[in-house]
Amino acid sequence: MALLRQYVAPLMILLIFLVALAAVSFRSFLPEGMSGPAPVDDVSVLVYHGDRSA
Repeated sequence: MALLRQYVAPLMILLIFLVALAAVSFRSFLPEGMSGPAPVDDVSVLVYHGDRSA
């Protein structure tokens, strides 16, 4: 169990961090149209008003 805590878990955290860092850094090399934020459509919000059958 100590092997997992001392070596495997930190290695997994480091690998996840490095993959995320590479993905974010790679955005600067993308074509101009793909490097911006994703477009947001007009989304209607559904509101729950409780049970109205009573």
